[in-house]
Amino acid sequence: MNEQKIPGLLGKGGWFLLIILPIIIGFLISFLIPRPIIGVINLNDAIYDLTAKEMVTQLTYAYDHPEVRAVIISLNSPGGTVTDTEAIFLEIARLRQKKPVITLIGGMAASGAYYLSVGTDFIIANPSSEVGNVGVWNYLPYPPSIEEDLYSTGPYKLWGSPRDTVIREMEMIKEGFLQAVILGRGDSLKVKKEEILRGQIYPGAEALRMGLIDALGSQSLAYEKAAELAFIRHYQVSDLRELSGLTTINSFPFFLTAPDGGTTPYPNESGIFLLYIPSLEKRQ
Repeated sequence: MNEQKIPGLLGKGGWFLLIILPIIIGFLISFLIPRPIIGVINLNDAIYDLTAKEMVTQLTYAYDHPEVRAVIISLNSPGGTVTDTEAIFLEIARLRQKKPVITLIGGMAASGAYYLSVGTDFIIANPSSEVGNVGVWNYLPYPPSIEEDLYSTGPYKLWGSPRDTVIREMEMIKEGFLQAVILGRGDSLKVKKEEILRGQIYPGAEALRMGLIDALGSQSLAYEKAAELAFIRHYQVSDLRELSGLTTINSFPFFLTAPDGGTTPYPNESGIFLLYIPSLEKRQ
């Protein structure tokens, strides 16, 4: 008898609401739950104090915000200073403990920029991208000299270190770079360390054959791979620079300015560099 009364109480309209109402509620809940974000970090410059701070800020934002489920680092960089490259590399390693990080190489990921790449989960490049240039360089300090009008309390006070000490430090940094490549690429690497340490730069297609990268592709492939590794769908892509509230800051330029006002490929300040220099002109 009770079973006969239920259809009468609900009526045709009641049954319709009983079916449709959960769908409407589910639809409304989906609007309240934030869509997962794939965050993008762009580096289109050398790696130095300003760009490093900006990248670390964006990586930290991604680490601290659960809605950012994966990060794509888009690179077009010749590398830069050792210390700034290492600072970013360590932040990438920290972020990878929680979320996948993908590298997308545009025009170039050379030297320090490639160092950052091998610290990520997957590397994608264009066939003509410039990839590699593993190694370190530096201007050697001048030998100690005596100047009549200049006094220093030690023979290396002006130059910092003797030449052999600088060379040993460079060798240590080179070995660290090599180990980062070997560990980061793992079984994908198809060349011996002697080949890697030549410091050569390769087109993306050749870098793929050597195992220096994982795939050839464009931005869409990077999005797909990031979503796959993060196990997400229906995501949105956001610029982490905007999300983290960074604003443009004018800073001292990294590259040396030529007398004619143009920009040279040489750094403005001395130091040890993970930097690709496309034209090795005689030092003035």
